[in-house]
Amino acid sequence: MLRWIRQQLGFDPPHQSETRTVYVANRFPQHCHYIPQRFADNRIISSKYTIWNFVPKNLFEQFRRIANFYFLIIFLVQLMIDTPTSPVTSGLPLFFVITVTAIKQGYEDWLRHKADNEVNGAPVFVVRSGSLVQTRSKNIRVGDIVRVAKDETFPADLVLLSSDRADGTCHITTASLDGETNLKTHYSVAETSVCQSVSQLEALQAVVECQQPEADLYRPLGPENLLLRGARLKNTKEIYGVAVYTGMESKMALNYKCKSQKRSAVEKSMNSFLIIYLGILLFEAVLSTILKYAWQAENKWDEPFYNQKTEQQRNSSPILKFISDFLAFLVLYNFIIPISLYVTVEMQKFLGSFFIGWDLDLYHEESDQKAQVNTSDLNEELGQVEYVFTDKTGTLTENEMQFRECSINGTKYREVNDGSIPHLVTHMFYHMCKLQRIGISVELLFLKAVSLCHTVQISYDQPDCLVAGGDPFSHANGFSSNNMEYYASSPDEKALVEATKSWLCWSSEFKVNYLCALRYKLLHVLEFDADRRRMSVILQTPSGNTMFYNLIVVNGKSRKGLRTLVVACRHFSPEEYIDVDKRLNSARTALQQREERLQEAFSYIEKDLQLLGATGVEDKLQDKVQETIEALRLAGIKVWVLTGDKHETAVSVSLSCGHFHRTMNILELLQQRSDNECAEQLRRLAKRIKEDHVIQHGLVVDGASLSLALREHEKLFMEVCKNCSAVLDIVYSIGDGANDVSMIQEAHVGIGIMGKEGRQAVRNSDYAIARFKFLAKLLLVHGHFYYIRIATLVQYFFYKNVCFITPQFLYQFFCLFSQQTLYDSVYLTLYNICFTSLPILVYSLFEQLVHPHVLQNKPGLYRDISKNSLLSFRTFLYWTMLGFCHAFVFFFGSYILMGEDTTLMGNGQMFGNWTFGTLVFTVMVITVTLKLALETHFWTWMNHFVTWGSIAFYFIFSLFYGGIIWPFLHTQDMYFVFVQLLSSGSAWFAIIIIVITCLFPDVVKKVFYRHLQPTSTQKSQVI
Repeated sequence: MLRWIRQQLGFDPPHQSETRTVYVANRFPQHCHYIPQRFADNRIISSKYTIWNFVPKNLFEQFRRIANFYFLIIFLVQLMIDTPTSPVTSGLPLFFVITVTAIKQGYEDWLRHKADNEVNGAPVFVVRSGSLVQTRSKNIRVGDIVRVAKDETFPADLVLLSSDRADGTCHITTASLDGETNLKTHYSVAETSVCQSVSQLEALQAVVECQQPEADLYRPLGPENLLLRGARLKNTKEIYGVAVYTGMESKMALNYKCKSQKRSAVEKSMNSFLIIYLGILLFEAVLSTILKYAWQAENKWDEPFYNQKTEQQRNSSPILKFISDFLAFLVLYNFIIPISLYVTVEMQKFLGSFFIGWDLDLYHEESDQKAQVNTSDLNEELGQVEYVFTDKTGTLTENEMQFRECSINGTKYREVNDGSIPHLVTHMFYHMCKLQRIGISVELLFLKAVSLCHTVQISYDQPDCLVAGGDPFSHANGFSSNNMEYYASSPDEKALVEATKSWLCWSSEFKVNYLCALRYKLLHVLEFDADRRRMSVILQTPSGNTMFYNLIVVNGKSRKGLRTLVVACRHFSPEEYIDVDKRLNSARTALQQREERLQEAFSYIEKDLQLLGATGVEDKLQDKVQETIEALRLAGIKVWVLTGDKHETAVSVSLSCGHFHRTMNILELLQQRSDNECAEQLRRLAKRIKEDHVIQHGLVVDGASLSLALREHEKLFMEVCKNCSAVLDIVYSIGDGANDVSMIQEAHVGIGIMGKEGRQAVRNSDYAIARFKFLAKLLLVHGHFYYIRIATLVQYFFYKNVCFITPQFLYQFFCLFSQQTLYDSVYLTLYNICFTSLPILVYSLFEQLVHPHVLQNKPGLYRDISKNSLLSFRTFLYWTMLGFCHAFVFFFGSYILMGEDTTLMGNGQMFGNWTFGTLVFTVMVITVTLKLALETHFWTWMNHFVTWGSIAFYFIFSLFYGGIIWPFLHTQDMYFVFVQLLSSGSAWFAIIIIVITCLFPDVVKKVFYRHLQPTSTQKSQVI
């Protein structure tokens, strides 16, 4: 029980050895020496808390914040020693802040638990006790045999045992893992491929030896045998596999398991400001303590006749007394640290995050997807983006290949009208009819090559069409094949096959009588590899001849960013084919140097080819990608595109999407093999940038060179990158799926794109949008709004707390540093919670300095808020000094009015100290509220309601609080004080004069700067 509790609290993870042994169907050895290994269960956990650790873990995280920990110390000091204020003044705000934050974080974690429960509770089928049993995904154990049906996702990492196919293969898509929607073929273990029934699998006795789990998606124990969790079964009726990695040990989970806590620049600034204010607090407390003892150096002030010391006080230690007085002053001035700042920021972020989801401009109607906020703590970081690192496939593109054009026998054909009436078909049809008369048709031969040179799999809607005795070609007769679905290991192959299918359907519609369903026998497939950069097939024609078709990936890419393939063919005589067949079979069955012999055989076959033509396939860009990238560039945001494409393809796509301009000077850092070579190239690039400083530069860097540059020459590399307006990083294993999660989690702000690439990146991102074009409004509008709102919120909080506590400090000079409080304890408690909290909260939710359309049309306005400019030390100093100035006006303005022998009340009585403190407090509440009103540019009915309502609430509350004797209060020093204050005309006059004196310079300053030195944002407000 104790071990289980420790595991729940995360202190005792299961023990792991270097390797793991998995017994299929959990048939463990019967001898007594076997000790079963402990494996993780199949639950996916993305939540942060459990019911056991929520309270201690949440409290620990909250008290890591400087303000919360500080107020906890103050509260404990108030409990231990005699202080001038009640412990309630610190304890109640602290409790309020901790409770609200815990509720907010608990709600967000409950949503994560809810999402986890949906995944963990999904129904699955496992083989147990000789039958197929339905259970929940979370109940799968390592060693269980799991059945997965077509279009279902794999619930754990499985080793493929068998499938319904005779050859034991299955086809899967890994869109959720690596962003690739193409089909991948996996093979069952040869010894188990015949076990296709539950009874056979139940009788199976087998052991799997494998390494412990690792996060690398591309280094499994056997890439052709391992089915990763999150992948989806396609074009296969069902498979059986044994679970080897489960739950948080699956490769998908390991890619996002370690999620670091992200902190925004605003939060870092807040902590820095809090440290400064803590220094101010300590300075005031030390100064007050020293001045108290300096004042009491005279006997008449040390022990006046009306306040005689007790014997214990006379004999107490001077050091302990000094410390006690210092702590008392610390408690008296502690409200200069705004404890409610954190909870207001939390509420602002949480409530403000809903505006992103409600924005109809970020709603994608076709997919019925709206913007999603997974982490509200980083809203303001959307306004501080300097670099955008974006994937290409599925992020900038639709991740859907489309055939666009081809060249056949020197003639170029292309599709027009989005392919609905193929321009290529009309011209090709004319040429074929013309050439058919003399028996020559290169176009027809080209189409045959494209139609046959592939490894595409066909799936039909009718599941019985491929059973024994069924004729798969019956669906193709007459080309009525709308129920077909293609799955391919290469998206280019699929695009070419779909293009030829559409052409054949068009030809059939126009009664092209020389086309009919022909059967070709596939003899050999020469698989694609990176060295040859080609794939080939050897076929037997219906007439019995042998044909060789070849597709070659060429280095030269289209300027339009099309992926180009060269199509060629070769005819084999019977004697030539016998020789080719022997060479291939001999190479494939070789026990030694198999790869080398295969390459020799391929080289022998793939020669003396007849060139037929070339194809151009496009991975279509999403809408408005070019406009979005240009808007980001104008906003001062530098865009890095990360792609796994080859150099030429990557550059051409960057040109087509506007990432690179044709007038841009393209710099290259490619194929660097050593540190010295990399350093020399970086120096040459830096020199070119300095010489051509007027021209915009773009940088192309590959993965190997990037690794060298960051390892030894980071500063030089960063200098080059900072002077480039665009960077293209050619790396491998980059996608929008689970393998992209680490990059998203490492970024200051991770944004996932909802598309065909799967949902792992979306689940683990901070924000998710349906299309790349929405990024412009997310950053330029929402980011701008969130940043200016929270920047003003933070500085306003410090300002109003300086206004609040400085009069308390000044009052000590007039009460012999006796630690007498200027304000009533209720006012101390409610100042930040009630009287001044709502106006700034509503401001931080609705403020708009510029209309959203203006922000989108003028991306340059984003530069005004870049690099945390609104929270610079200069701005912070301005707000702080403004607070001190206003506080001096509050205190001394009221003091001058209430000088000696001044009668303010109609009955001739003078104001007492509580009346004086209430006057200062009243002026302060009105002034800080109206100061925020001056800062407000976008007024809504809620702004009016909370601004004027807060002032009215203060007056109404004070009348009730001081006008009634409350039986539960031990002392009521404020009884009838506020009523007497309001009955004095002099007090009303003082309130008006002091408020105007404080705010008039602000009005003058705003008018002066707006007319003489307006910012770009202020100029845009006039439009």
